[in-house]
Amino acid sequence: MSDTLYIQTDKNMKVTKDQVCLGEIAKLSCSNSKVLNRCSVMKIASLPRGKYGRYVFSAMDIIGQIQQREENVDVTHIGEPAFILTYEDPGGKNAVVSWIKTALVCVVTFFGMVFSIMTFNRDVDVPGLFDHIHKLFAGTGETGFTVLEVSYSLGIGLGAVFFFNHFGKRKLTQDPTPMEVEMRTYEDDVDATILEQSARKEKT
Repeated sequence: MSDTLYIQTDKNMKVTKDQVCLGEIAKLSCSNSKVLNRCSVMKIASLPRGKYGRYVFSAMDIIGQIQQREENVDVTHIGEPAFILTYEDPGGKNAVVSWIKTALVCVVTFFGMVFSIMTFNRDVDVPGLFDHIHKLFAGTGETGFTVLEVSYSLGIGLGAVFFFNHFGKRKLTQDPTPMEVEMRTYEDDVDATILEQSARKEKT
């Protein structure tokens, strides 16, 4: 009677070694502990040493390698038919460069947001609107900063905090922030594009 090995893989997995074992990139389940242990340490990929990047693998190729070494094992794969191994430098990224990039992104984002708010206020003529509201309730035009400008300025700041669901290291709720959702969508699109490009190269 043959044993059944269940393999679950994600669309994109990170590795830091050029020799990749099955247990490092997949979740395995089998009633036979000996089969499970052998398959966990089974080498299924050899990446070019030092050439960090993304590499596409087919689940069918992985299953074929397992069946060659474990003839009495039935393999059931759960997940994407093709997946990506992201080979990263085990030494990590330069901390100084990372901080510089973060600072540049913060500066660009800050001034971009300021410019967007200024152009919006100019486009809809917010000062003129406030002056009109002040005339309706006070009977005279604005003579300087009023409660309207102060509340509007505070409202923009608070609105941004509530919208992004994030203030410093704290989250207002357990829901993912809009930025996290967008980053996840971007990562999914990148992974899908890499897989599609790899499939097209194989066909041509």
